[in-house]
Amino acid sequence: MYRIIGGNQQEYGPVTADELRRWIAEGRLSAQSLVQIEGSGEWKPLSSFPEFAEALAGQAGQTRSADVAFPPAGAAAWSAAVSGRQPEVQIGRCFAQSWSLLTGNFGLIFGATFLVWLITTGCQFIPLIGGIINWLIYGVLYGGLYLLFLNRIRGRPASIGDVFAGFSLGFAQLMLVGFLTKLLTMIGIACCLVVPGLYLFVAWVFSVPLVADKRLEFWSAMELSRKVVTRVWFEMFGLVLLAFLPVILTYIIVQVVVTSAVFPAIQDLMQSGPPDFNHLMAVMMHIAKLSIPLALVSKFILLLNLPFALGALMYAYENLFGTRTPPPA
Repeated sequence: MYRIIGGNQQEYGPVTADELRRWIAEGRLSAQSLVQIEGSGEWKPLSSFPEFAEALAGQAGQTRSADVAFPPAGAAAWSAAVSGRQPEVQIGRCFAQSWSLLTGNFGLIFGATFLVWLITTGCQFIPLIGGIINWLIYGVLYGGLYLLFLNRIRGRPASIGDVFAGFSLGFAQLMLVGFLTKLLTMIGIACCLVVPGLYLFVAWVFSVPLVADKRLEFWSAMELSRKVVTRVWFEMFGLVLLAFLPVILTYIIVQVVVTSAVFPAIQDLMQSGPPDFNHLMAVMMHIAKLSIPLALVSKFILLLNLPFALGALMYAYENLFGTRTPPPA
């Protein structure tokens, strides 16, 4: 006899194996649904029970609304199960899988990434409120983009329009988790607390996908991401660093070039005597002519880097929070 936690976060059972097979066939349970053998006290993913392998294999080609609309289990029980297992991140494997995913779905993945990149970049050019809008929609747009990646990783159909799924699935929670993770990380860095800021940036890297994929509340997602990632923090730091290395190197080069050109101009302005409006405007125009093209180059490099980097992150996410499968022989 078995007990299960359904998508509505309620516990059911005890029920027989035949009843569970019927629920699998009806799409009410998935491979990630948590199941407990009556009296054992241990919750495990349904996929870990060999007696249901055949039923799950028959379900693999179907699109199940239960998987899309709800977490695979009650938030507390599922989070406890994930936190209780040993996390692992294989950087090389994540990169290899991401490359295969990208080459096999290039049009879909690049098109969806370009759409999110275009919206978020465009917001930054809106005077006064553009930055605020960008921060507010960051989690919503990237939540949809992460779902698109996860659907393809899991063999499910996906379309470019899926990037807007966050507006209908947990809009408020995605907005809050995106805004708060960016804000608190920036506060840590702005207060010269670079190490805590860097720690939080890596530790919260899966907060948005946890809200989008598992429908967790924003703070529960941030805490679960932090607790799990902390145990493999250096591996995740290495993955993030290598995945976004082109963007990081470009940013460093741009900062060096702009600083080396702007500093002499500022110094000359300060030593030119009484304030001169025309001189000040000339210096500002010089800075703008130099920095704007370099900023656009940085954005273009980000666009080229994102599809591969996000794919690697989502494979790491699946390894930490999804149903684990053994590596291919």
